[in-house]
Amino acid sequence: MAGLAGWPPPDDWDRLRKRLSGPLFRPGDPGYPEAKQGFFTMYDDRVPAAVVGAARVEDVQEAVAFAARHRLPVAARSGGHSYPGYSTVDGGIVVDLSRFSGIEARPDGRALIGAGARLGPIATALAAAGRVLPAGSCGTVGIAGLALGGGVGVLDRKYGLTCDHLEAARIVTADGRVRTVSATAEPDLFWALRGGGGGNFGIVTGFTFRTVPAVDVATFALEFPPAAGAALLAAWQEWQPAAPDELWSGMGLAWNEASLGGTFLGPRARMHALLEDLVRRVGTAPTKWEETVEEHLTAMRSFDDQESRPAAAADRGTYIGTSRMLTRPLADPGAVVGVLTRDPGVRTIVDSAGGAIARVGARETAFPYRSALASLQFLHGAAPGDGGEAGARRSLAAVRDGLGPEFGRTGYVNYLDPEMPDWAEAYYGVNLPRLRAVARKYDPRGIFAFPQGLSAPRSTVHIGET
Repeated sequence: MAGLAGWPPPDDWDRLRKRLSGPLFRPGDPGYPEAKQGFFTMYDDRVPAAVVGAARVEDVQEAVAFAARHRLPVAARSGGHSYPGYSTVDGGIVVDLSRFSGIEARPDGRALIGAGARLGPIATALAAAGRVLPAGSCGTVGIAGLALGGGVGVLDRKYGLTCDHLEAARIVTADGRVRTVSATAEPDLFWALRGGGGGNFGIVTGFTFRTVPAVDVATFALEFPPAAGAALLAAWQEWQPAAPDELWSGMGLAWNEASLGGTFLGPRARMHALLEDLVRRVGTAPTKWEETVEEHLTAMRSFDDQESRPAAAADRGTYIGTSRMLTRPLADPGAVVGVLTRDPGVRTIVDSAGGAIARVGARETAFPYRSALASLQFLHGAAPGDGGEAGARRSLAAVRDGLGPEFGRTGYVNYLDPEMPDWAEAYYGVNLPRLRAVARKYDPRGIFAFPQGLSAPRSTVHIGET
């Protein structure tokens, strides 16, 4: 952590405070302990030099300029769900975007959404207009981090990733400029913002998305005996890729769980027939089989997985995660399930891919895993009773690195893991060289550098530069 003695003098902070429309919170100020909190409780001991409660784009510009001038780390915070806690930057400036929470559904089907808006309010506001933005399932996640990393969710086999619906973004870059980027305005930066990860190229303050019409959704939930996990995974990896785009599914695998839930954008009878086919392939009858048809918003709320996370409490969590991507069918599903379930503290969430996701080329956007069969997220509680964060990371590393060659050096950038081997290649794959070139172009001095960022580290900046 940067010590207090290394921070700018009080007069400089006072001048910054006067230039801001929103509040500035510093250590010792009323409201600072709350202002610095992200979603995860493990990072509450971090001490940002300041939290800028940005109320206007000009506030973001002021924060970026101040950080650059004083060589302080700077990070944006939308939902604050960064697994390594990168949005609670120790000794630096947190730019809190929660006041950029506007959501406007336009008559032409587009939506203007502030970078501080969260998925729950977005879904509610758009549903009132009869529209949907394909996105994730946890209502407290911020739209910015989700979309900038790609954005997987329960409708993406039909409609594609969240980033595939992005038409334009407003971003403050390292030089302090406000840029509105799109397919025709600075297309290299626009390309990078669709899957290149949050925090790498600047601070995004707003998005323009295309939305789709809201329709009723058929949902299902199957639970099998835990011993059927290997048979379920073996059957699923053949069944899901052959299913129509309208069907999305997600598995839960643990020592005491073998479950499958999902959505179907079509007749319930057709969904039921597909599920019967899966059960025949598994060869074991489910202990629970539920099907419903609900209006869209109700169905999406049923997939809010906050309560299924380890140590989730109220609006915050105490758990960590990591990931791999399944890029080809497993040669030995039983062996993989053995790795996933041997530690009782680990739960795996398997989100299906394919469909519309795969009809976009790996290099067309920055998201590289267009042809993957699924993403796998591994979770472990990080409270003291779970062994703490260090113990949880050891458990997850054993799973992450113990899988077969089908997983390779892969991972999903929205599930950042500070101990991921070969992390840059894992998260960005074939797009890594181009992404680094974009980062050098827009942030040559490493203003937005962080431990797993694409900008050059500040240590490479010459002392004479300002």
